[in-house]
Amino acid sequence: MSTILFHEIVFGPIHSRRLGSSLGMNLLPYDGKLCSFDCIYCECGYNEDFRTKTRLPDRENVRAALEDKLIQLQKEGTPIDVITFAGNGEPTVHPQFAEIIDDTIVLRDKYYPNAKISVLSNAMHAGKQKVFDALTKVDNNILKLDSAIPDTVRLIDRPNSPEYSIEKQIELFKRFNGNFIMQTMFLKGSHKGKIVDNTTEEEISAWLEAVKAANPREVMIYSIDRETPEKNLEKVPVEKLKEIGRRVEALGIKASVAG
Repeated sequence: MSTILFHEIVFGPIHSRRLGSSLGMNLLPYDGKLCSFDCIYCECGYNEDFRTKTRLPDRENVRAALEDKLIQLQKEGTPIDVITFAGNGEPTVHPQFAEIIDDTIVLRDKYYPNAKISVLSNAMHAGKQKVFDALTKVDNNILKLDSAIPDTVRLIDRPNSPEYSIEKQIELFKRFNGNFIMQTMFLKGSHKGKIVDNTTEEEISAWLEAVKAANPREVMIYSIDRETPEKNLEKVPVEKLKEIGRRVEALGIKASVAG
């Protein structure tokens, strides 16, 4: 199984299809994956295959690692467009996530004031007030909704909480009052004998209703670009993604497509 695990707190910068030159932040252990989803398309692999044996980096180590890297990049004259929290799982599970965001804002303002700060999140923990408040402080809080049909979410994203629901997620999205970016992965194939396809008309219609209700300022639409732990998955053609994007824009919401 080919996977990508990040073995540093700060990595890159790397080129992101959606964000540009991105300096990555990994708040999770370097030897495994820690996530409240277990997506069948995750480049980090399945949770059960990469159980971590190390502790989370603490706030002080994260701050020091980020400052050292920013100083180095500044000396080299290396431009960065964004500082992106992603890494080996779900960044908002870190108990000091809110404080680390505050530190990052200070360091960004000092060394790279034109860079954006982004968080890629499954939004499961946005109901915690400290996490919610931290997400409202960053430039791009990019929150996931891969389907508006519960069975499809449980097939593709495999949330580890039995209490996960689409309705609850939409209510969490509404708390941002339009100040967030929704991110959706479209894909086709099969998993454990079940058909995977969130591009059918039933899926798209339900998803568009969820988009309308959540009212994000932008929707990021994309398909798989790297090897996935489930091998029976297919990339959705860019024309199909653009078609979905046009339907989002018909709602008066910006859509960006990464094929």
